[in-house]
Amino acid sequence: MIMKISKYAALAGALSGIVFASAALLAQQSKFPPRTPDGKPDLSGIYQWPKTDEGEKCKCSATIFDRNKFPPFKPGGEAFYEPRTGDPRHDEPRDFCLPAGFPSGMLSANAVRFIQNKNFLVMAHEFQAMTRLIPLDGRPHRKGIEPSFYGDPVGHWEGDTLVVETTNFKRWSLDDYFYTNPKEYRMHSDALRTIERISWKDPKTLSYKLTIDDPKIFTAAWSQDFTMTPHPDWEQMGIFEYVCEENNRCPGGKCGK
Repeated sequence: MIMKISKYAALAGALSGIVFASAALLAQQSKFPPRTPDGKPDLSGIYQWPKTDEGEKCKCSATIFDRNKFPPFKPGGEAFYEPRTGDPRHDEPRDFCLPAGFPSGMLSANAVRFIQNKNFLVMAHEFQAMTRLIPLDGRPHRKGIEPSFYGDPVGHWEGDTLVVETTNFKRWSLDDYFYTNPKEYRMHSDALRTIERISWKDPKTLSYKLTIDDPKIFTAAWSQDFTMTPHPDWEQMGIFEYVCEENNRCPGGKCGK
């Protein structure tokens, strides 16, 4: 009889443990995603740059786009591919401290910090100290401003997904593919429009979908899915200072004519 009671007690203990673990899991899930005081998903934190498991890989540490996602070119859109010329200011303008631009800079192999409040999301990149200030208060795109390397972003929420539309770009490099194939320096046009869709996939993964709409190059818009990994373990070190000021006339210390 004592043995039977012990078995029942052990079974009851095991069931209690399962119930307790399930309750703890439900409590944890109820707190996901983290939210700001105004109830929006909180994206604040430090992250690894966007990565994908599909498509080609750069012969560098950055992320590049998968060519299989590209729709057909429009007539004349082949100018998207621009071979190296031997002029370092063209072939790698970042050697001269020129900006990487967007989306290329977003895919660079450096950490990025998101800082969020009710009205703005700030993306502060380690690479080139790039900073994107994205309004979240419903304002329209600005008018009458010069085209820029990073464009003019505005954001809004669709449920738990932040949608960021950016327009008004200079013509500039799309990604780091020229490190993989110097015959294919990918350039976007000044008609580029990008859409970022950012949301929590799970507590350890941020979903980042990027849509490229360039009507001077492609017959249709196209998208690629990426993920970003939060790194709270990087908080102690934070974002390193990235200064591109010295020796910007002589890449690698070797001055040309």
